[in-house]
Amino acid sequence: MSIPRATARLQLHRDFPFDAAVEIVPYLAKLGISHVYASPILAARPGSTHGYDTIDPTAINPELGGHAGLDRLSDALRRHEMGLIIDIVPNHMAAVAENPWWRDVLRSGRASRYAEHFDIEWDEPDPDLRGKVLLPCLGDTLAACLDRNEITVAEENGERVIRYFDQRFPLDPRSEGADIRSLLPRQNYLLAFWREAATRINWRRFFDINQLVALRIDRDAVFQDYHRLILDLRRRGIIDGVRVDHVDGLAEPIAYCRKLRDALDAMAPHSYLVIEKILHSGERLSADWSIHGTSGYDFMDEVSAVLHDPQGEEALTVLWQALSGDQRSFPAVAGDARREILGRLFPRQRDRLIAALRAMKLPAEDAVLRKALTELLACFRHYRLYGDESGFDEADTQELAFAVNAARPVLDAEASAALADICTVLPKAPVRPRFEQLSATLTAKAVEDTAFYRYSRLLSRNEVGSDPGEFALSPKRFHASAAGRRAAFPAAMLATATHDTKRGEDHRARLAVLSELAEEWRALAIRWSAQYPAPEPAIGLMIWQTIVGAWPPDFDAAAFHRRLEDWLVKALREAKQHTAWDNPNQRFECDGKGYLARLFDPDCGFLAQAESLVARIAPAGIRNSLAQTVLRLTTPGVPDLYQGAELWDFSLVDPDNRRPVDYGARKACVDEPADFPALLAEWRDGRIKQAVIARLLQFRREHPRLFAEGSYEPLVVTGAKAAHLIAFTRQVDNEALLVVVPRLTAGFSDATGAVWADTRIAWTPAPALDLFTGRTLSGDTSTDAAVLLDRLPFTTLHVKAGEQ
Repeated sequence: MSIPRATARLQLHRDFPFDAAVEIVPYLAKLGISHVYASPILAARPGSTHGYDTIDPTAINPELGGHAGLDRLSDALRRHEMGLIIDIVPNHMAAVAENPWWRDVLRSGRASRYAEHFDIEWDEPDPDLRGKVLLPCLGDTLAACLDRNEITVAEENGERVIRYFDQRFPLDPRSEGADIRSLLPRQNYLLAFWREAATRINWRRFFDINQLVALRIDRDAVFQDYHRLILDLRRRGIIDGVRVDHVDGLAEPIAYCRKLRDALDAMAPHSYLVIEKILHSGERLSADWSIHGTSGYDFMDEVSAVLHDPQGEEALTVLWQALSGDQRSFPAVAGDARREILGRLFPRQRDRLIAALRAMKLPAEDAVLRKALTELLACFRHYRLYGDESGFDEADTQELAFAVNAARPVLDAEASAALADICTVLPKAPVRPRFEQLSATLTAKAVEDTAFYRYSRLLSRNEVGSDPGEFALSPKRFHASAAGRRAAFPAAMLATATHDTKRGEDHRARLAVLSELAEEWRALAIRWSAQYPAPEPAIGLMIWQTIVGAWPPDFDAAAFHRRLEDWLVKALREAKQHTAWDNPNQRFECDGKGYLARLFDPDCGFLAQAESLVARIAPAGIRNSLAQTVLRLTTPGVPDLYQGAELWDFSLVDPDNRRPVDYGARKACVDEPADFPALLAEWRDGRIKQAVIARLLQFRREHPRLFAEGSYEPLVVTGAKAAHLIAFTRQVDNEALLVVVPRLTAGFSDATGAVWADTRIAWTPAPALDLFTGRTLSGDTSTDAAVLLDRLPFTTLHVKAGEQ
């Protein structure tokens, strides 16, 4: 029961607590889900919408319903023979007074029991900070805030505290002073202007967020304190396993996973354990992680990439370069973003690393070390390295060599020598973990949260877990990856949408069609750039793609406009070119919103042209959506369903993709008889997608061994349309499932029947049951694609035991 058959991710918060989840358990069970996969449930900052800002890992979040609410959810799940997987956040906690561990550190400093729980640089060379914690929480300099009497001493709940608007800071009980100016210097923290964080902060944050402080989970005491309740939930059978958030932020992620595996299994055997991990450029997990795999970003990338036409890459590249004026490849864009963000957001973390290098007696000056280190980090392809006391394994050694070889040509002789010296000491503590953690932080912020918003060749490839520079994936490589996953991590999660994705799964599937119509799209975009000039042509290209990709079937211009406006402000700020979260340019943002408003003016004519294009590409987009749905539910791994995505998901980046889900509408149609061809004809309501999911999940429930243990065999497709099909079998003993899905169908007026003439699938023919039509195909017709796909553009055929 602990290894899921299929999971459903739910975002829990005070407006959707445990009891709300209880209400939909019967629906999820009917759909075929085996486990709810919940966002973090430990006590989080009051009002948290996501739970990643933990304040107390020893308590269940009271806003979700506390222990009693969790028990009610657990009872409901067990009644339906379902389980629970929870998301945990061992990398960081909220740096707020509501966090008792952090509060104790502020009150007692290095004497606190929790002083070593957080990644704090207590021996800070800055004399004003030595032995203190920097709190970059002020809206101005400390002196200016004091002059305006914004910082005061107050008595609250029998305790004297320092108050700054709605923030409260405990006083060291040993400190004395009659007024704020005499008390402040005696505290274990230093209040500072928030803009000082990048250059002065003496503790590791989660990325660049000043309200999230990193944990030292590699220390035994911290591990035990943080996981005590989680392990007890496993012992009691409340949870069946965990998904570990941001594992790359940990000092020793592989050692942590092994330790967690042992701890969970000591409570109850066969605990499910997956990690949030981005795999790039051929990167593979090794078995020594002692996990079931990742939470599915790698599959999300592969299933999307195989639906892109490599023939469209050149035309779309030419379009992007013409409109943006930027001739760089995506790796070059990402490298420049790494250099910029390192100096802009993480100079203090880089300085800490240089200090560690200096302690190794490297001869180069700090400025030279900084140059060499910056270039090395800019040239990494993967998130980080994973060394230990013995050094780096072969894969890490190769990745490091790649980065060094890419960095060396742009360095002068002095910096090149420093780079060589850095590499000699890189495997040693404390240099190695600091380098690895900085590399992971930099990749996330510079690539996914910056470069992805600067490079808009085709936005369906700008997704978490993807490399926009890798335009498409061949079926052969897709099959190889699926077979490899079955061999190494057969219980890894398979995702196509998450709470962190930049675009909904069906949004991406529709945009992928533009790769097939690259010349047509290029001509249209050039015309639009002249007809509807944007503040910058590159921004226009990004907006047009988003409008076309996210265009909802139930189009409401006003509602869609509001959603796009929120998305646009976030996209512009994430790009950090003309505006940013830490320095908003209101005029530039208003220009962008004004441009969007002009596009939505009915008299402008743009919406009519966009609607015409959507109508042109939507059928192929729907076929892509259904193809990736079938692949997620049949290839090796555990399929995950993101909340609400059983109907169409044309969402934008968060918070848009975390909007409330209308489960009433989903419950209402799950019981309806499924006439799949009729549902496909009425695709706009999304019932076809839900019906496909329900049918395949129910089949997985009826045939668990076929998916848990079954082989994965790619099948050869021959004939005129061979390149447009993906086919494979899953088999265990004498039972098999044939899966056939389409790809690259934009040129087809219809993707059923005669279009597949002269296209055949090479497999051992046998009488088989079509899971979607209910008909039985005879053995002599089951290899003919025109017969297999005469009613639907996809099929799954079940060969019953003993009939092959």
